[in-house]
Amino acid sequence: MEQTIAIKPIEYEHPSEGGSCVAHAWARTPATPSPEQRAELIARIKRLLKEREAVLVAHYYVDADLQDLAEETGGCVSDSLEMARFGRDHPAKTLVVAGVRFMGETAKILSPDKTILMPDLDATCSLDLGCPADEFTAFCDAHPDRTVVVYANTSAAVKARADWMVTSSIGLDIVKHLHEQGKKILWAPDKHLGGYIQKETGADMLLWQGSCLVHDEFKGVELDLLKAEYPNAKVLVHPESPANVVAQADVVGSTSQMIAAAVNMDADTFIVATDNGILHKMRTAAPGKTFIEAPTAGNSATCKSCAHCPWMAMNGLQNLAEVLENMGNEIHVDPEIGKLAVKSINRMLDFAAAKKAKVAPGADLAREAKLFKGIGPA
Repeated sequence: MEQTIAIKPIEYEHPSEGGSCVAHAWARTPATPSPEQRAELIARIKRLLKEREAVLVAHYYVDADLQDLAEETGGCVSDSLEMARFGRDHPAKTLVVAGVRFMGETAKILSPDKTILMPDLDATCSLDLGCPADEFTAFCDAHPDRTVVVYANTSAAVKARADWMVTSSIGLDIVKHLHEQGKKILWAPDKHLGGYIQKETGADMLLWQGSCLVHDEFKGVELDLLKAEYPNAKVLVHPESPANVVAQADVVGSTSQMIAAAVNMDADTFIVATDNGILHKMRTAAPGKTFIEAPTAGNSATCKSCAHCPWMAMNGLQNLAEVLENMGNEIHVDPEIGKLAVKSINRMLDFAAAKKAKVAPGADLAREAKLFKGIGPA
């Protein structure tokens, strides 16, 4: 099946000594299949998942067809940590991760003996790109008195250098816990999430100055104007967004928390400040409610992402079918790096387990889904 692939240039923020600079990357844009091609690809993927004895896990931000396929075939749609945890505990020996590269790496770290495949190994993340392991290691070495806390949106090598890995919904609790112990924090990579946690906890935090190119685009002034148009709407904001956007939120939370708010809040209209891929799950989970994308640009501004990650968009039906057919695009993590990285992840899981139920994570999927509901990164 022939498809034309367009290459999209991307600018993102790369922190540097004394400030930051604009760095350049790219993303592929898969062609949209025709209705006939789409039906053929969906049937082919379902068949191949059975033949390969594989399970598909998809992030909330990827194409709606991939989200539906994951759920229809016994996989899951979730945040990146739950994707990895689900894959770890599922009996399948092959895990196909529809998302971006750090998600595949996290899955491999938690399941080193499993085969981890991705539709496109070049699908990445501006937070990951903007925090190279060598530069981050030098930053940490320059501040040896600080406890290193990194966000999930980082490479395996960065996680291996950290004391703790955290997610957006539990990062605040963990930093608060460390602050109460008198710890000084070195935080990476998202400056907005770090700034939000710093404000809420009062912790002494030294911030790496990275940002998500999707969330960084949400605009406070334009959001205020949109709220005036929809005075009864509730505003759901991911804390990777700028402070003047977070300040207008009715709910600040991770993807899982925002979906739960959309379902449970007594409102019928929501303005959503996160990747618009999540709207499919929100509309499915809360039918009859209205979801509006938060504004990413004013009239004179240039929209870099238009509220959708260009690397998440690299996951499509065509390359998913191809990776299952060829069993290619396998994720590899150096075993020694994996052993170090899993320590920072398990430290968070142990903290979450103690906070929730005073028990350690186990292999019961139904139990863990309840135990860790909402503990997700993006």
